[in-house]
Amino acid sequence: TGNAAAGILTAAITMGGEPMPTRSTLSEEYNGSTWTAGGALNNGRAMGAGAGTQTATLFFGAFDGATTYAYTESYDGSSWTSENTLTTPTRQLAGAGTETAGLAAAGYNGTAITAVSEEYNGTSWTAGNSLNTARNKLSGDGLQTAAFVVGGDTGSASAAMEEYDGTDWTTSPATLGTARATLAAA
Repeated sequence: TGNAAAGILTAAITMGGEPMPTRSTLSEEYNGSTWTAGGALNNGRAMGAGAGTQTATLFFGAFDGATTYAYTESYDGSSWTSENTLTTPTRQLAGAGTETAGLAAAGYNGTAITAVSEEYNGTSWTAGNSLNTARNKLSGDGLQTAAFVVGGDTGSASAAMEEYDGTDWTTSPATLGTARATLAAA
């Protein structure tokens, strides 16, 4: 549990997770019919978020069982490289976008649920506008300029959806049929 994913049905990747008692450095790639081992992450962790494709992946945010981190790593299809970190250590966040235009949204910073968003330009993260509702354990997808987040934990399970246009977050009239948290996306 606690792993992240990116890619498409015939070229997906999953990374990190919680095989207790340590956090995983594993990544696995899916070709549409079978899973095979991918390169090892530099830092074992769980509860991060993913963005991009199987051969151009971004993995960010982290939890090692004790500490929340701001780690960011990129994947070229064979090996992981440490990149500039998020500006705020975050876990249980949503991810969207690509390896060179990523989006991190909301999450838990180690002391509180947040509404923070950050944008990645292929080199570094910068603060974006905040979501309307702080939440963690949410799902997100899309591009940096056309993304959404849905569900999550706001103190209780949420059905709410917010859309991002690259500048502002807007609460959508569309909601999940059932409020829920601890979601994932790819």
